[in-house]
Amino acid sequence: MGQVKGICISKIRGIQKHEVPAVTLKENWGIEGDAHAGDWHRQVSLLDYSEIENFRSRGADVDFGAFGENIVVEGYQLKALPLGTKFMIGDEVVLELTQIGKKCHSHCEIHKAVGDCIMPREGVFTRVLHGGIIHVGDSITLEE
Repeated sequence: MGQVKGICISKIRGIQKHEVPAVTLKENWGIEGDAHAGDWHRQVSLLDYSEIENFRSRGADVDFGAFGENIVVEGYQLKALPLGTKFMIGDEVVLELTQIGKKCHSHCEIHKAVGDCIMPREGVFTRVLHGGIIHVGDSITLEE
């Protein structure tokens, strides 16, 4: 079982996101109030907590959201999971893994601010199959 360590949103794409304690996810849309929400396959991004900690261990002072991630997850090596994997967060939200990694924008605002961006290498993207409210601290389980 995994856990939500952080939830982050931004109103503009390509910038660092800021932490919030909870969000509402809408089916086939994404996180209400986040710039990446919409009718496409990358509605919600997830990043492995251990990858952020690894980056910090190299001397970087970064907060959750620094790489543009929506949900920081502890307990799963996300990029090793197959496409189509389904995650249940809390009691009602279900996400489906649709993409692993992404092409990096050439020296985006995140790269300029942090010096690197691990999201293209380590992040995964999902679409919302079932919406609801999630909170920092909620459990995450893989659905069979």
